Amino acid sequence: MTHIHVAAGAVAPDSLIEAVSAYERALGADDLDALAAFFAPGPDSMRGDASGLLVGHDAITSFRGARGGVGPRRVVELHLTPAGADWLAVSVNAPAAGGRGLVSQLWRFSEDAADGPGAGWRIVAAHVTAPAKAIDQRVWRVVGAPLVAGVPEGPLAGQTVAVKDLYAIAGQRIGVGVRAYLAEAPIEEANAPSVQSLLDAGADIVGIAQTDQFAYSIAGLNPDYGTPPNPAAPGTIPGGSSSGPASAVALGQASIGLGSDTAGSIRVPASYQGLWGLRTTHGSVSLEGVAPLAPRYDTVGWLTRDGATLLAAAKASISGDPGVELGDVVLASPQVGAAVKPEVRQAFHALLQRLEVQVDLETVDLPDLGRLYRGFRVTQSAEAWRSDGEWITAHPGAVAPDVEERFAFAASVTPELEAEGLIEVSALAREIDEALGDTILVLPSTASPAPRLDADPDYLQEVREATLSMTAIAGFTGRPALSVPWMMTDDGPVGLCLVGPRGSDLVLIEKALAWEKALRRS
Repeated sequence: MTHIHVAAGAVAPDSLIEAVSAYERALGADDLDALAAFFAPGPDSMRGDASGLLVGHDAITSFRGARGGVGPRRVVELHLTPAGADWLAVSVNAPAAGGRGLVSQLWRFSEDAADGPGAGWRIVAAHVTAPAKAIDQRVWRVVGAPLVAGVPEGPLAGQTVAVKDLYAIAGQRIGVGVRAYLAEAPIEEANAPSVQSLLDAGADIVGIAQTDQFAYSIAGLNPDYGTPPNPAAPGTIPGGSSSGPASAVALGQASIGLGSDTAGSIRVPASYQGLWGLRTTHGSVSLEGVAPLAPRYDTVGWLTRDGATLLAAAKASISGDPGVELGDVVLASPQVGAAVKPEVRQAFHALLQRLEVQVDLETVDLPDLGRLYRGFRVTQSAEAWRSDGEWITAHPGAVAPDVEERFAFAASVTPELEAEGLIEVSALAREIDEALGDTILVLPSTASPAPRLDADPDYLQEVREATLSMTAIAGFTGRPALSVPWMMTDDGPVGLCLVGPRGSDLVLIEKALAWEKALRRS
């Protein structure tokens, strides 16, 4: 039974109470058409929750289409208060799974909607507070307080780390984002060196964060555990495959995300979620104790909310001479601009106008992006099949359709096709190295802002291919690539990518920090 409370001296319309009840029934039935009709049309309706604010009817409807139902619950209290001509409805619900939730809605009557659900009442604004979760499995697989403590003192003391579920942590299993894989995985006896270096610098490991299945995607979608939220652009995908560490950092649940980057798996979520993210020089940080995807391209890297923290994490982990000198700054050839979406191109050009105050920018010719994508796809796929094909063959149906499709293509790459691909990749790497030398290449980190959760699969594949053709520049050459959150579009953030010569990881971050300081003054 629902206890209804109306503000003193006010009389709530019976039709409003019925509208609130009808909305709850539509939620329970996951009736998307009815739910869409309950929200006021147009660009001004709002819905907020812990993941962020959705503005506009289209954004709210898109979110609902990808979320699924809310699970059974009952409303135990309903409080109604007039707000001018509108009414504020605050309800307390009791989910069958336990806990208490809170929903606040501003309802407005419209004669134009009298024949639809709710008999003319429409929601103008809503805020949802879900029952507190002990752990959000979309972001985390295992958490602790901390899970592993770092040394008492060090340059990273006070920092907290979300570790991608590819890395060995003593006493834990590696799950690679797949429940069936986790069930068979052995308990690790030692920390991966890249994990240990952060602990030795004083950072605490908060927990193991989610990844796309086998890290074989750049979207961030995971059917086994759910899609991590993107707080920088609610209702959109988080980017992957370092999706869990990225979301943990963006949500403020960790200060450092330890991820990996094969085809953009740090740069893409950094771009989509407004973070700093570094793909390190290939081979500069040990991959021992890290589940492989394509060893020719796999690298360690980190995600942070600011450049200073990223620099500290990199200094704690990268050995060797950091004194590589950087040359001039160059732009990618015009074909890169043609590959990105118009809103990204506009934001990129606007940022370049500001950067020209600090640096002289010239254009450099790079190989055709189609060649880059095709060469990368063949050679990465061959390595992915060597790494994981035996397990995939033995576990049919264990991974999502898109990942299964990629492994199916990987299985089709013959030794002859791979050999031809390696010849092409070597040629492409030489062409890129000759064109870039010791310069810093700047280009957008991704071809688009984060796509919506309900984006058409064809659109996702389109932006995936365009993005991979750009991220392959660093992949082929083993160069470090840094994504910095300096661009914004109407649909969310997009990173600027700085690709430096091999071994320039630390000075590349330092250069970006100097530019950021100058940009703030401009």
